[in-house]
Amino acid sequence: MVELKRTGLSVKAERAVLLHTILHSGYDYESSLAELKNLAKTAGAKVSGRIVQKRGSIDPSYYIGKGKAFQLAELCKDKDIDVVICDDDLTPAQIRNLEKVVDTKVIDRSELILDIFATRAKTVQAKAQVELAQLEYTKPRLKRMWTHLSRIEGGIGTRGPGERQLEVDRRLVSKKITALRKKLSQNEKRRERQVKSRKDYTTASLVGYTNAGKSTLMNRLTGVNALVEDKLFATLDTKTSLCQVGDNKKVILSDTVGFIKKLPHHLISSFQATLEEVRWADFLLHVIDASSSDVIEQVKAVNRVLKELECDKKPTIMVLNKVDALEDTAIITFFQSKYDNSAAISALNAKGLEKLKQMMIGFIDKGCVEMKLKCSAGNGKMLAYIYENSEVLHRSFTNSSVNFHIIIDERKLSKLYQMAGKDLSVTQIL
Repeated sequence: MVELKRTGLSVKAERAVLLHTILHSGYDYESSLAELKNLAKTAGAKVSGRIVQKRGSIDPSYYIGKGKAFQLAELCKDKDIDVVICDDDLTPAQIRNLEKVVDTKVIDRSELILDIFATRAKTVQAKAQVELAQLEYTKPRLKRMWTHLSRIEGGIGTRGPGERQLEVDRRLVSKKITALRKKLSQNEKRRERQVKSRKDYTTASLVGYTNAGKSTLMNRLTGVNALVEDKLFATLDTKTSLCQVGDNKKVILSDTVGFIKKLPHHLISSFQATLEEVRWADFLLHVIDASSSDVIEQVKAVNRVLKELECDKKPTIMVLNKVDALEDTAIITFFQSKYDNSAAISALNAKGLEKLKQMMIGFIDKGCVEMKLKCSAGNGKMLAYIYENSEVLHRSFTNSSVNFHIIIDERKLSKLYQMAGKDLSVTQIL
C-alpha cells in the first residue's frame, strides 16, 4: 500500500465520495448531504458517489463500521476516487484508520470549508484569519498532514537533545499560531475603533446563510459593486458602505461572511475581527433564501452562530429574499406570523425594497428625538448640518433667527450643540 502524504488542503479537480452517518431517526440527512455536495463543488471537486450508514453511535476507530469501511474501499477503487469527504468532523485516528482501509485521502467537513476559505481569501486580513483557522485545525493532525514541515530545520534555540522532527514542527506551528493571534488581535482593536468612530450614524449588518443573497442586497441598497457569485462563501471580507434609505435617513451597512451548518467553532473564533461589525451594529438584516427547501434549518443555523457571538438579542429584520423564485408563498406567511419585523423581497429585481427601507427607517427613528430649535440664521455651517442630518418638519424665520421643528438622531445632538454654541437654543422637546 502506498503511504498517503498530503502537502496541502486542496481538493481541486478531484473525484469525491461523500460519507455520512445517521444517528437519529427522522433526521433530514439529505439536506446535509446536499450542502456537503455544494461545498465539494465550490472547492472544485466532482462528487461521484456517497456512502450513508445508520448507526446508534459513531464508531471511534472508523467513524462508520469496519465492514462499511471496506464497502467504501470497493467504491473508491471502482470509481477511481481521489478523496473521501465526511459530513462530520473526524479525529486524527479515524482519518488514519479510514485511509489505511480505503487507500484514499480522507477529509472532513471542517477541512473542506477551510480549503474553500483558503481559495476565497483575498485581503491580508482574511488570509491571516484563514491561516490561523487552518493551523488550529491541523495542529493535532501534524503527523499525517504536515509532512512538508519536515524540510524545515529548527536552528539554534529551537531543537532540544534528541527532539523528534514532529515536535519541532508542532513548536513551529504553535509559534505561528501565537503570532497570528497577536496580529489579528491588533486588527480587531483597530476595527473596533473604526466601528466606534461611526457613532454618529445608525449601523446595520447583513447576516445570513451563505449564498442567501446578502451581497446582491448590499449592491441594491448602497450602489456599491460587491462581488456576487452563485457560490458558497463568495464574501469573506467585511464590506461597509453608506446607505440612503430616505430623506436625510442614512445607515452604515456592512456585509459579512455567510454562515453555514456545522460551522467549525475555531473558524468563528478566527473571524472575530471580521464579525466585530455584527457585534457593534444597532440592528441586523437577517437575509434568508426563501426559495431554499432547507430554509428553516438555515435560519436555525444562523441563529446558533448569532447566539455564539452574543448577538441573538439584537433588533433584527428578517429579510425573505428570492421570493421571485417561489412557487408557494406559504413560507412567507409562516415567517411573517413568527417574526414581527419581516420583509419579502427580491434583491435581484428590487421587488419589495421600498418596504424594507421603510422598516429600516423605523429602526433608525427609534433612536431619534423630536424637538423645536431656535438658531442664528448667520451660522451657515450649523444650518447645513441640520438640513443634512435631520428631518425638518417645519421652518420659520424671525428677524435674524430661524425656528426649526425637526426629528434628529440623538447621537448627532452633541455634535450639533458643539457646532452651534450660543447660536442655538432648544425651545421644546416633544
